[in-house]
Amino acid sequence: MAKSSKAKSLVIVESPTKAKTINKFLGSDYVVESSFGHVRDLPKSKIGIDVENNFEPKYVVPTKAKARVAELKKLAKSASKVILATDEDREGEAIAWHLQSLLDLADNKYERIVFHEITQDAIEQALEHPRKIDSRLVDAQQARRILDRLVGYNLSPLLWIKIRYGLSAGRVQSAALRLIVEREREIEKFNPQEYWSITAELEKNLPAHQTESSGAVGSFNARLNKIDGKTIDKLAIKNEAEAKEIVQTLQGVKWQVENIETKSVVRNPSPPFTTSTLQQEANRKLNFSGKQTMMVAQQLYEGIELGSEGSIGLITYMRTDSVNLSTLALNQAKEVIAESFGKKYVLDAPRAFKTKSKGAQEAHEAIRPTSLLRKPEDIKSFLDAKQFKLYDLIWKRTVATQMPEAQFKATSVDISTGTKYTFRATGQVLIFDGFLKVYFESTDDLSEEEEGILPELSVNEILKLLELAPNQHFTEPKPRYTDASLIKALEEFGIGRPSTYAPTIGTLIEREYVTRDQKKLTPTEVGILVTDFLKEHFADIVDYQFTAHMEEELDEIAEGNREWQPIIRDFYNPFSKKVEEKKETIEKLTEPITDKCPLCGSSMVAKFGRFGKFGACEKYPECKGRIPLEKEEIELASYAKTIHCPECGGEMIVRKGRFGSFLGCAKYPECKGIAKIEKKFGPCPECHQGTIVEKRGGKGKRIFYACNRYPDCKYIAKKKPETAMADNNITKS
Repeated sequence: MAKSSKAKSLVIVESPTKAKTINKFLGSDYVVESSFGHVRDLPKSKIGIDVENNFEPKYVVPTKAKARVAELKKLAKSASKVILATDEDREGEAIAWHLQSLLDLADNKYERIVFHEITQDAIEQALEHPRKIDSRLVDAQQARRILDRLVGYNLSPLLWIKIRYGLSAGRVQSAALRLIVEREREIEKFNPQEYWSITAELEKNLPAHQTESSGAVGSFNARLNKIDGKTIDKLAIKNEAEAKEIVQTLQGVKWQVENIETKSVVRNPSPPFTTSTLQQEANRKLNFSGKQTMMVAQQLYEGIELGSEGSIGLITYMRTDSVNLSTLALNQAKEVIAESFGKKYVLDAPRAFKTKSKGAQEAHEAIRPTSLLRKPEDIKSFLDAKQFKLYDLIWKRTVATQMPEAQFKATSVDISTGTKYTFRATGQVLIFDGFLKVYFESTDDLSEEEEGILPELSVNEILKLLELAPNQHFTEPKPRYTDASLIKALEEFGIGRPSTYAPTIGTLIEREYVTRDQKKLTPTEVGILVTDFLKEHFADIVDYQFTAHMEEELDEIAEGNREWQPIIRDFYNPFSKKVEEKKETIEKLTEPITDKCPLCGSSMVAKFGRFGKFGACEKYPECKGRIPLEKEEIELASYAKTIHCPECGGEMIVRKGRFGSFLGCAKYPECKGIAKIEKKFGPCPECHQGTIVEKRGGKGKRIFYACNRYPDCKYIAKKKPETAMADNNITKS
């Protein structure tokens, strides 16, 4: 086919998927290409900021992007105009600015368009309203990037010198780590308090002809609520003796309904999803990490192949702190609700929400499906499991926001005993489900007791006691953070922004400052050390108010109210001076231990290395004696002494490699004999013949558990078996 001689407009986006989706909406006058993400950034190997020249950044084109930039330059030269269609946030604005610079685009040569969803209407509207690059948003993004680089490139080397090589610090990262560490300290210091409750199981005295099986509500529970007419708190009964004394006093008393209070209660739906609330809810309901949520959301936003429809963007832009919904979405919600659930679930007028997020800055929409008429079950066959779960969650949440509130009848019944002790029973009856027909929001808060359904009761009615039981309880500390609760805390403190939450948590885990087990985030010993070091010597860097204040100043830059260089200068000058002082005054972090050096007999100190804590000779580097200090390493070192090298029969020692621990000959490099360490976790629950062993996949990073009879038995599990490691079976490699 002959090519048209007419020059075409070049549209540049970040990803190939996004390019493919947009291309279907544009005619033959456009060519849509991808930059494959960032085309320019600060160098990795050096700070890349001229602090003596007004903090001028020294950007470079990454090696992997050079060929793509060259191709885009070629296409731009022959294009009638270049349309920069990167994402609408600060990061997207910065990418557009870098493209303009690298492609040498004059003001009359390019246009900048933004859109909140990848649909025909949104793209056409954007093309009709082009603008130029917003230098205020670019400055705000540059200021954040430069500020974080200055913090990281100054503090990280100090951590290398004073604690161990390979550590890192960051403005948002270190504040988030402090939250996790301080929560762990609260848990460690928590002193559980014993308390008791007293519960009466009561039954309505039914007429002889009426039984429970005939439809009447049976027994219900009431709890001791008042003593001498005063409401007691949950710690009022402190021990078993007090509880038993009360139970004894209540033997043979008359249980009678003293008062009944009934009131109507309504529950309203939660707002549509923002970046933060989507990550929180996906973590609670779907067990997705923040990083996983954003990755899947990006796929849904950029486009999914829907058979004959081609690539379709299924949700609006997933980086937002707005809870607004467009008129189109509100009209579609009304249509879908009426069709799927009936007119009684349709609101008389649309429900609007107000943004509560601290420092909310974006003016666009909440996260919603691009078309609510596209129901999850209708497109399920085109989505993988994770994509479907997240789309289903977003669709249901959006629809629920435009449905009536749920209505309950809440009842409280006070029950007298003829003594100073009064019991209370509470219950809630659902009158109208409203939005609960579609969606129920999860929470991190766990209630100690659930309200049940009560029978129809009347004042002065006599009740039958079935059982009176004292129950022991202990107060519990606040739970460890999960991705959901940490993101919520970061948002409440104003630390970071929606786009930073997921990568911040990911960095803490990758750096091994934090571990994630059963969704709970627990700081490692190194994470605690780094936090304590920064709190002692750089308290302002990990101060929550300082971090939030910096975010506010970045917002002022984006609004055009502040210049970015003075803000950076005011921070950097005292900060860099302090770093230089600390290099001279802080001693390297060591801890004396009782063990003696196995090589020279000298004293030893605890140090932190790449693979954790170990004991090193105080005469290092003259003497390189070392011993393991981690519990598992000590066990392995002890076991290694019982194993002989499979090559020369000599002594074996524990070594570390990119895929974990293994045994190597002590005579290395003269002898290169090695043996792998296989951790066993009891018999296979599927074949009952093999043994469950720990394995690694995904380039040695992901641990999983499988039967050692694979491929004869293909049992596999993500979670560590509850049975303790039986032994370490050493096999020749």
